[in-house]
Amino acid sequence: MTTAPNSALFDALAQRRALKVISGLQNFHLPSVLKITRAAQEGRATWVDIAASPELVQQVRAQVELPICVSAVDPQQLAAAVHAGATAAEIGNYDSFYDSGRVFSPEEVLELTRQTRALLPRTLLSVTVPHTLPLDQQAELAEKLEDLGADLIQTEGGTSAEPLHGGSLGLIEKAAPTLAAAYEISRVVSIPVICASGLSTVTVPMAIGAGASGVGVGKAINQLQDEVAMVAQVRALMEALAGIRIPMFV
Repeated sequence: MTTAPNSALFDALAQRRALKVISGLQNFHLPSVLKITRAAQEGRATWVDIAASPELVQQVRAQVELPICVSAVDPQQLAAAVHAGATAAEIGNYDSFYDSGRVFSPEEVLELTRQTRALLPRTLLSVTVPHTLPLDQQAELAEKLEDLGADLIQTEGGTSAEPLHGGSLGLIEKAAPTLAAAYEISRVVSIPVICASGLSTVTVPMAIGAGASGVGVGKAINQLQDEVAMVAQVRALMEALAGIRIPMFV
């Protein structure tokens, strides 16, 4: 795995209890991003994932001590944000593109990875495998990404799920595609897998059971309007991962 400045992140991955809080690849609204990332820190998340903007990185870094991952599908944009102080780069979080009909082929993901690794040879690099591919092709792509130097593989799938039920059953149905991807991919790569998209407190333990080393959660947190509620949600997710009660106030 590539050298990175925060050992706590690697410890969490090794213990398979890492939580990444995602503010959104296309969320450049500073007050929103700051609220989400502050809540992530207060809730004891492992790291945060924000849009690849040097300005956002600098503003978040001024208020939040957690490792910062930046997400984009543009290698130059990723490099600029890393040079501004981000800890890690993520090719992906494709969900926001699907409504417009934008999809990512294996060849495009591989080329983006080659370009990004060339620009950032020592930066922790995560790559999302598109859920639009059949599971066997997702696993095959993940193997190739590992060979190209990816440090983490992220799964997705929440946008494709259409739950038929409410309550816990509906939450499990929502997470099924990304859980299945985590299961298949974790069996063919030796690098950590981050299970993301459509997860909740009900399903994050299932992600770990499926082979993931950590989870990425966005909407379940950032759709909340109140920062206190965001903190409570982050802590609930951490409790679900750890299987222990985290005190609300320390």
